[in-house]
Amino acid sequence: MYLVSFSVGALFGDVFIHIIPEIVADAGFDAKIGAYFLVGIVLFFIIEKIVHWHHCHRADHSGHLHPMVYTNLIGDGLHNFLDGVIIASAFIVSTPVGIATTIAVLVHEIPQEIGDFGVLLYSGLSKTKALLFNLLSALIAIFGAVFALLLSEYIDGMSVIMLAVAGGGFIYIAGSDLIPELHKGQCAGCRASYQLAALLAGVGIMAAMLIIG
Repeated sequence: MYLVSFSVGALFGDVFIHIIPEIVADAGFDAKIGAYFLVGIVLFFIIEKIVHWHHCHRADHSGHLHPMVYTNLIGDGLHNFLDGVIIASAFIVSTPVGIATTIAVLVHEIPQEIGDFGVLLYSGLSKTKALLFNLLSALIAIFGAVFALLLSEYIDGMSVIMLAVAGGGFIYIAGSDLIPELHKGQCAGCRASYQLAALLAGVGIMAAMLIIG
């Protein structure tokens, strides 16, 4: 739960301390930029809906792999591709924003990849194959980064668009996916001060990047 809390702080901190100020400085903030943020929110909503829908339709299938293996890998691969696009776009804007965005992506991806590993095991893969497929899925982020770099050569302002989409995605992940986890079960009321401290630490890391930059 503390890692989740830290992820919330890092994601929100990246959006409001790095991404939005950088966009405003470079292109201002109008209805079009706001629309790109909404695109990010809707895009990540759709991805999670697809993945979660398949996760919720689990059934025991002995002797062969559950179809969920393939749908999970496709959904995770698409997510990782977008992560690569987001990180590359952030570095195109500036190195400090790129570093901050990379940290924000990592802190929310680590728990997700652990969860995906569990899903692959449940679906019938061996530990070795589950690790291998998880690694191959993560490497798709490299293709996303290359795609963003190539696209930025031909489309003016592409990095700003992708940063806005990333900001919307980060807001969605932190607000709709991670924060509800902090209110579930026995963790809802216990050690809330520690969760708050971890959240503020995530924000603090993002703020510290301004000093380093």
